[in-house]
Amino acid sequence: MKIIICAGIHEPELTKSFITGWLDSATDRSNNENQPDILVFSGEGILTLSALHILLFLRDRLSNKLESPVIFIGFSAGVVGAIGAATKWQLQGGNVKAFIAIDGWGVPLWGNFPIHRLSHDYFTHWSSVILGSGEDNFYADPPVDHLSMWRSPQQVQGHWADPSIGFPQPPNSLNAAEFLHLLLKRYE
Repeated sequence: MKIIICAGIHEPELTKSFITGWLDSATDRSNNENQPDILVFSGEGILTLSALHILLFLRDRLSNKLESPVIFIGFSAGVVGAIGAATKWQLQGGNVKAFIAIDGWGVPLWGNFPIHRLSHDYFTHWSSVILGSGEDNFYADPPVDHLSMWRSPQQVQGHWADPSIGFPQPPNSLNAAEFLHLLLKRYE
């Protein structure tokens, strides 16, 4: 399975920090079998919004192997391009296992695959429900600034939110990196 990372409009070092923080806290580094196969779409600026450019990147990296299962992880503006690419990839016969949006506030998320949101605060979490709540979600508590979700997910404490339970729900405390790890294990 491939994990496709679609970052937002920010310094590339933040994406490296995200991957390191997520992997260091959520996997056994001594066991290479547990290391996910990650592809980072390196489009910068306006290209992060382009589903077409992400799709071309996928076609190039996966050699048009549509049957290869993929999980998309998008952050901020990268969620826009990533959801479009995931939908088009699936419409062309691609195997999209899941879509994970990290702080994709204001981005409608619908698809014929599981969708999850991670938000930097409760307001962003609940106000995103009208744009597609997805399945299991996460929100930071206490709230953090937007870039902290990407820079250091292992340091962002919060709650697992299941929209089928409704609001309010009992807290299930963990950090964002742990939440990501648990989601990815579900789709192995």
